[in-house]
Amino acid sequence: MYKNLTITSVLGAMAVILGAFGAHALKETLSVSELNSFETAVRYQLYHVIILLIINLNQGFSSREKRIISYLLWIGILFFCGSIYAIYLAKIPAKSIWFITPLGGLLLITGWFYIGFSFFKKIKKNKNQ
Repeated sequence: MYKNLTITSVLGAMAVILGAFGAHALKETLSVSELNSFETAVRYQLYHVIILLIINLNQGFSSREKRIISYLLWIGILFFCGSIYAIYLAKIPAKSIWFITPLGGLLLITGWFYIGFSFFKKIKKNKNQ
């Protein structure tokens, strides 16, 4: 559990650092559209960090569920947000990594579906008791 929370905390700190960097250092170098994309990546990262904290601190999820959800969301953050950061910070051409961003989004969506599936199993289990 503490490994999950440690990784999640690092991702949260990184989101704040990147958000501040984007708000201050990138204002002059990125267009409004590019800055909006960068801010979307930061926002998505922060949203998913909050969800990861809630899931990993919630006693209602098994260790297995926490691990699966964490991996889906961590890799989703890495691919979705990381690819956007790479495009705007490392100046990697979007055409060369175009497939990574939607793959990350798909992993984030899959993580949310898995959370819902976990709740559904608990509802079904409670009805059978």
